[in-house]
Amino acid sequence: MLDAAIKALSQLISPPMRSILWRSIGLALVLIVALAIGLQRLLSWFATSGAVWLEELLGPGWHSSIEVLSWIVSIAAGLGVVFGGIFLMPAITSLVASLFVDDVADIVEREHYPAERPGVALPFSQAIFEGVKTAVLTILIYLAALPLVLFAGAGFLIFFLAAAWLLGREYFELAAMRFRTPEDAKAMRRDNAATIFTAGLFIAAFVSIPIINLATPIFAMAFMVHMHKRLSGPRPELIEPARQVR
Repeated sequence: MLDAAIKALSQLISPPMRSILWRSIGLALVLIVALAIGLQRLLSWFATSGAVWLEELLGPGWHSSIEVLSWIVSIAAGLGVVFGGIFLMPAITSLVASLFVDDVADIVEREHYPAERPGVALPFSQAIFEGVKTAVLTILIYLAALPLVLFAGAGFLIFFLAAAWLLGREYFELAAMRFRTPEDAKAMRRDNAATIFTAGLFIAAFVSIPIINLATPIFAMAFMVHMHKRLSGPRPELIEPARQVR
């Protein structure tokens, strides 16, 4: 697994990957700014009008708790762009990945597995659907964990583990679906759940590094192409020149 991660890292700045890398980073930056501004405005609304609405809903007995929450949210709103950039990065990379996964996989397969049958690109609509689905699920889980971050700090660990599970799951299935039906890819992921979750920890660590995490879609897809190949075992398509029948 470590070898697969090193191979994926080594390809990040290779000439064939550079064009994809810059396009991926550019799109990620646009999405980060858009989502972070949206988050900042949402938090600002909650710190003012939203707090009043919540108190009317829950009753005056909750006034002190809501006032404290409103104060915390006000601080978060002031840091909206930074906050959004950090906590929404896994969701953003899921969206970006859906556009570039096959380009990355093609390069990895040509360089490291030239003797094997190449994968088949996913239909564009399916790739987008998988990316959006994972992004939405990521945001929902993060929102559920947000109170734990504000009051206990345990949410940071939940964020990390959730990112490992979600991103490991998404990128592995995207790599596997180039060779398998969606049902078979999901079944393979379930059969190797522990291994894929562990691989997801590498991706979660990568996406936690500011600036560097803009390259997450490239690293994660390349990494999971290697993981899928290894979990698939010996493939019948492998051509070994030394054993060819003359």
